[in-house]
This record gives sequence, C-alpha cells and structure tokens, in this order.
Amino acid sequence: MPNQLATYLKLHKIPLLLALASLVFYYTFAYHLERTDFIKLISLFAALFFLCYKLIQFEKWNFKFLLVVGILFRLVFLLVEPNLSQDFYRFIWDGELMLAGMNPYVYLPDDLMLNNVLPIANAKELYQGMGDLSAQHFSNYPPLSQYIFALAAFLGGKSILGKVLVMRVLLILADIGIVYFGRKLLKFLNRSPHLIFWYFLNPLIIIELTGNLHFEAIMLFFLVWALQLFSINKWLPAAVIYGLSVSTKLVPMLFLPLFIGYLGLKKSVYFYLIMGATCILLLLPLYTPDFFANYTSTVGLWFSNFEFNAGPYNLIKQLALSNGAKPWELIKSYGAITPYIILVITLLFSLFGRNQKLQNLITNILLVLTLYYFLSSTVHPWYIVFLVLLSIFTEYRYALLWSSVVILSYFAYSQADFVEHMGLLAIEYICVIGFFSYELFRSRGQKLLFRKN
Repeated sequence: MPNQLATYLKLHKIPLLLALASLVFYYTFAYHLERTDFIKLISLFAALFFLCYKLIQFEKWNFKFLLVVGILFRLVFLLVEPNLSQDFYRFIWDGELMLAGMNPYVYLPDDLMLNNVLPIANAKELYQGMGDLSAQHFSNYPPLSQYIFALAAFLGGKSILGKVLVMRVLLILADIGIVYFGRKLLKFLNRSPHLIFWYFLNPLIIIELTGNLHFEAIMLFFLVWALQLFSINKWLPAAVIYGLSVSTKLVPMLFLPLFIGYLGLKKSVYFYLIMGATCILLLLPLYTPDFFANYTSTVGLWFSNFEFNAGPYNLIKQLALSNGAKPWELIKSYGAITPYIILVITLLFSLFGRNQKLQNLITNILLVLTLYYFLSSTVHPWYIVFLVLLSIFTEYRYALLWSSVVILSYFAYSQADFVEHMGLLAIEYICVIGFFSYELFRSRGQKLLFRKN
C-alpha cells in the first residue's frame, strides 16, 4: 500500500500540486476577499482559471481525480457566507416567510418591516443584507426555488450560516448531477466525456454557484437531465423534468419554440402540456389573484430598470445620450423593445434552425441565449454559466472565453457609487463578440465547404 501511494504521488505530482494551489486560492477567495478589492479579485480568478486549464490538460482522462478535486474546491466554501453577492439574504427571507405561512409573492419586505410584522428569524439582518432594491419589490424567484428556500430555512436552524450550508450542499449535489447526466449526453453526441470538466472545474461556476449560491446549478441540472432523456427518446418524462427547470429559473422558457422542430407538432403539443402542467402544479400552493400582477411587475424590472455589464446596449446608450436622450427614458424604451426582438430571433431559429437533430437543437439553444445576452441591458456574471454548460455539447468555445473575462464587470463593486468602467466592459465584449463572430463564420464556412465537396 505505501508503495502504491508513493507511485501514485510520483505519477500525479504536478496535478496534485496544481490542485493544492487551487485549494489555497479558493480558500483565500472565500475567506479573505472583499468584493471591493478588485485587483485581488481578478488576480485570484486569473490564477484559478489558469490552474483549471492545466488540471484538465494533465488529467482529462482521469475522471475520479477531476471529480474529487472539483468537489473539494466547492467544499472550501461550505462554512462561509457569500462575499460577492447579497441575493442569498432574500433567498433566506423568502424561505422564512414560507415557513411562517406567508406568501413571498404577496408580502413586500419593506411593508413587513414598516408594520413591524416580523414572523421570521434574523429578520433585521436579512432585511438589511438584501438591500433596498430587493426589499421594495415582490419576490421574483419561481415556485421550485421557493420550496428549496423553505427547505433550507427549515433544516438550517436559527442561524443564517446554517441555511447557507443547506443551500450550498444542494447546489454541490446539483453540480455532481450535471456531471453525471452531462457525460451521458456527451457520449451520445460522440463528444469526449472529459469536456464536462470545463464546466465542473471552471472557477466562474464554482465561485458564482457554490460560492455565491446562485440557483442556476439546479436549473441546469434539470435541463441537462431533460436533454439526456431526449437522447434516449424519453420525451414524456423529459417534459416533467424540463418543467422543474423552468420552475427553478424562467430562462428555459425562452427555448420552447425550438422543440417543435425536434419533436414535431403533435409530440411538441404534448410536451408543452405536460411541462405546463408541472409548472402549474408547483405554482398552485403559492397562487393568489395578485400573483401575476406582482410577479410580472418584478420580472419586468430586468428589462426596464436595471443596467449591469451590458454590451451593445451601452454603445446604443452612449450614442443616444450624445443626441439628447434621457437615460431613464432610454432604458424603458429599450426594455420594451428587447423581448420582441428576442421572440423574433427565437422564432427564426425555430423555423430555420434544422432542430430535428439533438446536436442542432442544443447549438441553437446556445445561440439564442447568446444573442439574448448580447442584447440585454443586464448580464450578471453568473448568467454566463448557462452558456458554458451548453457550449461543451457544441463546437463553440466563446462561452469559455466569456467565463474568463466576465469577472471584469466586478469593477463596479469596487466603486462607492457602483459606477461601471466602460473601458473594461469594452475589452470584455470586444473579446467575446470577436471570438463569437470568428467561430460562427468558421462554422458556417466549414459547412458550406462540406456541402460543396
């Protein structure tokens, strides 16, 4: 046994040193970083990204090794509150409301605090932590997320950290599930199974999902599971699983028209009905007559009020302002138009995207979501994890580049007034859109060449 261990250490000396260095950097990131320290933040992130690349390069065929180190990297964050996002305070607030028998879609945090109605533990700390913007709006998290918040509030005891721990464990399990179903899907698509580690070991995924408790991990777990079920022609259970994905985060609803080409008209109708029924069943315990008004008004803020890490929108904004436009009017007008543009783009991909093959369907989902983010006025760093996962099932790699440069957007948090640095955003989007354009035209060129031959 000692000889076997010595041999293993000798053969894997460099990867083990890389993994150890990564653990040190993740520990520093989790326990010794303030999000206002931008230089330290991007330095740690750059180092972790390089180490991720080298680990996959050295050990891409060693599944157990990469799986274990990926889990260890996540466990570093287990006993610390998120340091780059305050959203988790609202998660816990909503979960506590659920346990108290109060609907998070009906009660505003501001109103509850103003009226001194505090049926939840740590109410003052949670209220202050979530920030003014969240406190003055109804919850925008879909039903399945709300049930998970309630579960975390129930199992986590009276401390905030206890509830954070429960959510973090669930997110780690979701990422492991993504590896399981993702490898199956990669094999079906005749792609190398090791590609899943570009998701699992990616620092953006580890930091934003496990570290900052964003529920994209659970949404993506159900999405990949549904796609894997499609690959073995089990589209009926896939409809239920897809409904769970939508009920965690709404983004997968954007791709529904694409499934008509893959399933055909008759099957797609059944798919939509089953998926819709799943979503409705999850919503029913939380439904009130005010639900749609409250929920849509909150979700609409993302289109008409918020701006962060935008690409082309910022260019349009600068041109409009130079011609006398008012910022608050511009964002409302732009936000009103954008959903229709995205709808048209999705319909075009549905009609002309050749979605009969699962490979094409996934590629078109990736492209539709990419164009949506390019047009959006708000692109938080954790949004990119969706693109990272989808990209490994396709021939495109621009999402991996985006996952490495999106961290530049965190410069805004180093400023007292959260002012973004347009130069850094320009670098981010020039790199991403440039590489995206290169890959897109290269792909189209190869297909044309193949048809001629």
